[in-house]
Amino acid sequence: MKVLVTGANRGLGLALVRSGLKKGNIIFATVRSVADKHIKELQNLKESYEGQLRIIHMDVTHEKSVKQAAEAVKLTDQYLDVIINNAAILNEREKAIEELDMNAALQAFDVNTLGPMRVVKHFLPVLRIGIRQHVAETQAIINISSEAGSLTNAYSGDYPYGMTKVALNMLTEKLRVYLKDEPVEVVSVHPGWMKTDMGGEKAPQDPDDTADNIYSLIENGWKSSPFAFIDNNGNYMDI
Repeated sequence: MKVLVTGANRGLGLALVRSGLKKGNIIFATVRSVADKHIKELQNLKESYEGQLRIIHMDVTHEKSVKQAAEAVKLTDQYLDVIINNAAILNEREKAIEELDMNAALQAFDVNTLGPMRVVKHFLPVLRIGIRQHVAETQAIINISSEAGSLTNAYSGDYPYGMTKVALNMLTEKLRVYLKDEPVEVVSVHPGWMKTDMGGEKAPQDPDDTADNIYSLIENGWKSSPFAFIDNNGNYMDI
């Protein structure tokens, strides 16, 4: 498969790159900065998996950047099979509503919700090329969400993050309806609490295990559920 992974320089994004390469996939790893210090591990992987990894500069908050990245992928590799919207930020942690920086909240929406919208807007045509050519059996859009985006299990705090993930889940539902007559699976995935910069060292899950699980979902599918919101093992999440 040819897989696009956003926010690929660390955490779950980097794990998704590693797991995808091990499975023999061609990976398009997008990063906001291509400075050596930000993509050192990706560059090491590129040397180890010659010909499988493309590192692409793309800022999901700038539509021109996303459009240029999509055009570059289309020009050099013609099509995609899978889009994984992973890039996200977690800001204003544990702040009370009275303490919130509203500009920071807007930034969270720009990255976590509008970012995936921009990516799908410009990369869906690239995905459709692969569909028309019947290149692969699997085409999917995977939005990395969170249990923080559950209305049923809402909790106080993390206001920007939780609200952006609710909105991301709505984007997933709208895309699922929009693409219902095309062979594209669309799902929001709660990756679990992982040992990443965002999750911290106390987290119980290894991002490499989560990444492996996500590829298994892409390859094997998941149980049907009322809403396209599941955990990384394919179990239905409360919307």
